[in-house]
Amino acid sequence: MIREFKVDNLEAVMKIWLEANITAHDFIRPDYWQEKYKPVEKMLPAAAIFVYEEGNAILGFIGIIENYIAGIFVDVNSQSKGIGKALLDHVKKSCFKLSLQVYKKNYSAVRFYLREGFAVLNEQTDENTGETELVMSWTKSGFNNLGEGTV
Repeated sequence: MIREFKVDNLEAVMKIWLEANITAHDFIRPDYWQEKYKPVEKMLPAAAIFVYEEGNAILGFIGIIENYIAGIFVDVNSQSKGIGKALLDHVKKSCFKLSLQVYKKNYSAVRFYLREGFAVLNEQTDENTGETELVMSWTKSGFNNLGEGTV
């Protein structure tokens, strides 16, 4: 089930955030993510967040700020089971355009976004890590970049 984030989900969501970042970004030292933990924890409630819940366990979440995907994070033991796709599909239903940034070396995430219809717009360097990021965008079929329907 996908539902809106509740404040009492914060601990579970942050645990997934930290573990998923350390696992997916083995090219960045783990203490970088540990240093970002508290600032992200404070900023998280400002985003629109949807969680993927099975039983009483949160297995993943997606954070959106306007049409920008701040991140899709899935519990490391639940990855490659369609949770990330379900979260992305949930957001795609209500958006005509989405954008995101992903580390170029996060090969599985890059493949996932390309498979889900995102295109690479450009590359840039993340000032905090020195790593190359891909700026990617997705537009709903039948819409132009302004969100207007096409004939």
